[in-house]
Amino acid sequence: MSYQLFIGLRYLKAKRKQGFISVITLISIIGIMVGVTALIVVLSVMNGFEETLKDKILGLNAHVVVVGFGSGLGDYADLAEKVRTVKGVKGASPFTYSQAMLSGGNGSIGAVIRGLDPASVADVTTLPKRIIEGSLEGVKVGLGNRNKRLSPNEAPELPGILIGTELSKSTGAGVGDRLNVISPMGTMTPAGPVPRMTTFKVSGIFEFGMYEYDSSVAFISIKNAQKFFRLGDTVTGIEVKINDIYSAEKIADDILIALKGNYWTRTWMEMNKNLFSALKLEKVAMFIILTLIVLVAALNIISTLIMVVMEKNRDIAILKSLGATSGGIMKIFMVEGIIIGFTGTLLGALSGVVIALNIERIISVVERTFHFKVLPPSVYYIDKLPSQVDPLTVLIIVAISISISFLATVYPSYQASKLNPVEGLRYE
Repeated sequence: MSYQLFIGLRYLKAKRKQGFISVITLISIIGIMVGVTALIVVLSVMNGFEETLKDKILGLNAHVVVVGFGSGLGDYADLAEKVRTVKGVKGASPFTYSQAMLSGGNGSIGAVIRGLDPASVADVTTLPKRIIEGSLEGVKVGLGNRNKRLSPNEAPELPGILIGTELSKSTGAGVGDRLNVISPMGTMTPAGPVPRMTTFKVSGIFEFGMYEYDSSVAFISIKNAQKFFRLGDTVTGIEVKINDIYSAEKIADDILIALKGNYWTRTWMEMNKNLFSALKLEKVAMFIILTLIVLVAALNIISTLIMVVMEKNRDIAILKSLGATSGGIMKIFMVEGIIIGFTGTLLGALSGVVIALNIERIISVVERTFHFKVLPPSVYYIDKLPSQVDPLTVLIIVAISISISFLATVYPSYQASKLNPVEGLRYE
């Protein structure tokens, strides 16, 4: 072991034999550890939040949407088939988009009514997997079935509707219950416009885990949507699912070339641009703010080394008298500072990764102990605190922390190396 490393390690210890490490050194290590832990945990949670939000949004919404200029798309079956032939496209399904009022036992509430194609909806969304009660089969019942001749003991079969868990609570409607759908575009009569209303039966309840979707979206079949909203033989557009979500723009252009018509496309990035831009900006801001914690901890290293240099004036003078060079003296205090920074960074990285990987359990314990919800679903997009540890992010944080710690040692070490041995021994 070189004398620089030996002396640097000795200076980390307390003067008294019962003390393993000095208090000021311990405070410096804890400062670095807290800063690194906070950085890893916060950025992991934000990564997890972004990925979870992306999965939930793309679980209901397609990667690319094809729409036409005007009132809607006709010949949508042929268009969907052409879209499926484009390279990179995994599935395509037509859809309609309308707004209506839902009236149940607990009152009325506004909702978005989306018409879906039961045969191809699984190719573009995860809706069938999100149904927690009931099934998708009920939406296949057509509105025209109510008008067919029935036997005296036979009740008319109502068309089905899928609603979210929060929408079920708001309307008081469960699987098998009746739900009135009221269109704001009424029918003109001699007495004036009359709201158009049809009774549906709740055939299933889904849960996406996003309050916005679970509380305001309902699904019926395309055929029923076309009849009820008087859309004719048109749809709002075609939803497209692709293999690589980050190639959405290129594939959207390829779709337009394949269709060769008066159409336009929107990608999932365009439709959610503001949301993901805000998340990215917030992540950068949090990284800068939390890096300041590491900088504050680095100031502790500077103050620690300055105090050690002032205390060890005599030792420095003796070492120089014995032949130690200025570079050797500088290395002694740089070793001390680097060990503090490395130890704090290592402990912070370990604790940060452990906390980030178990954040949901920790939050669950806190909620049970203090009886409150950390993430109320009515306020946030999600009801759980996700976390995704990115190894590259952890390595960057560790590298930055060690670099800051190293730079913090330069000035005190340089001051120690410039000490005149005569001045250090004059009053000894």
